This record gives sequence, structure tokens and C-alpha cells, in this order.
Amino acid sequence: MLRIVFAIIWLLLSVWLLIWVGEGLFGVNQRQSILPFGGEDTLGAPIMIGVAWGLLLTFGGTMSGLLRRKRVRGETQIGVGRIVEVSRTGLTVNDVPQYDLFIRVTPRTGDEFVGQLRMLVDASEFSVLQVGLAVPVRYNVTDQDTVEIADPTDPAVREAMLNWRIERGLLDPSQVKARTTGTQVPASVIAVRPTGRRREGQSELALRVLMAPEGLSTWEADTTAFVHPDAISRFQVGAPIWAFYRREDPHTVAVTIEKEEAR
Repeated sequence: MLRIVFAIIWLLLSVWLLIWVGEGLFGVNQRQSILPFGGEDTLGAPIMIGVAWGLLLTFGGTMSGLLRRKRVRGETQIGVGRIVEVSRTGLTVNDVPQYDLFIRVTPRTGDEFVGQLRMLVDASEFSVLQVGLAVPVRYNVTDQDTVEIADPTDPAVREAMLNWRIERGLLDPSQVKARTTGTQVPASVIAVRPTGRRREGQSELALRVLMAPEGLSTWEADTTAFVHPDAISRFQVGAPIWAFYRREDPHTVAVTIEKEEAR
């Protein structure tokens, strides 16, 4: 909406300036004008309007470009991508800088591609949006130049992220059944040790967790999890997490830091 307002104002100013210039070049009586604030005795108005025209051309275009951030339209699909580059555009709005994120997306079918996402990122968010971070995205199947971040609370997005982790070995094969068909319950970390293994930019942790289903007895279980460096602090001793298990195999568990809606 603001982009349209900018465009209308800029066009009106452009028409005013064109008529003013035309009257100056071809008008017979320079003291009379069909324009408001026109005539040779009111040169201040053309100067002010010219300045406003230039400012709108310079900054209005930039702002409209920001607000005109491309949206993914048409037939879309969900994919998982990894940030491969983060660069500032040079624009800042209310002290919040704008960045271009380039994301290498792995679609369910077809070849990988790199899409662009332009967004404002404050300091707290920038510490998370680092190169190598896996993010869920939506993209157009026929125009893959632009992507947008998918809603992580959407069950389809959660499933896409889970499948991506399974396909890349970020979830131990023995944990897949617990993670996909098990029951999610509260748990706490009671021991943590890095294994030294790294995959897809994530570090593997060996965990001992205290399983605490509501209304049932607690028990301890050993498991492993590949964790992004920024999330390692969420798995420290005493940290509350969530775990999945199957009743017929309560000691095979998969862990996460987020609660999911009941399936």
C-alpha cells in the first residue's frame, strides 16, 4: 500500500514539474500559470517540489523495494535449505539492518538450487541466522530464485524438517520409530558428553535423560542427538527438553527442544 502511495505522489510531482517546465519554455505570459503555486513570482514552490521529487525518487524507491519483498506465489512446495551466505544490503530501518540471505535448498525431487531471501534482521536474530543453519522454506516450483521462511509450527513443515534430518543421518536409525510414531513426554538432561562427530555443521552429543511422563514413574535412558552449535546450550545438565519413546521400547528415545502438537 505504501509503495502505491509513493508512486502516486511521485507521479503527481512529476506532472507538476513537467507542466512548470513547459510553461517556462513555451508560455507567453510567465506571470500566469495553470498550476497551484506556479508563476515566476513563486519560484520557491518549484524548488521545494523538485526537492521532494528527488527525495521520493531516491528513498521512495528504496523503501518500496523493501516493502515489495517478493512473496512466493503460485504452486509452492516445502523444502529444507542451509544458509550459504548472509550479506547486508546497506539499508537500515529503525536501526534494524536489512540482509540478503542466500539459501541452498534441497527439494524433495530435483536438483538443489540457491534461493534468495531479503529481510530485516535485528541483533538477536542475526546471532541465529548463521551460515550452515538449516531452515524450512517455501518455494515456487517454476521460479526458484526467491524463497520465504516456512512456518515452523505447520505440521507439514515439521515433517519436512524431520525427513531432512533422517535422510542426512542426523537422526540415528534406531531412533526413527520412536521419533515418528512414539509418544512425546517431558524429560531433563542429567548427563551430556560430546562424541566428537560432526555432520551437516552439527555436533553429536551423547545424552543421559530422565524421562518423566505425566502420571507415570520416571526412568533414565541414554541417547544421542546432532545439535546445531547455537542450540548446544539448550542441552546442558538440568535443562528441560522433550523426548519421544515407544511403550514397548522405553529405553530407545529421541530428543528435541520443542514441544509438538499431538499427532
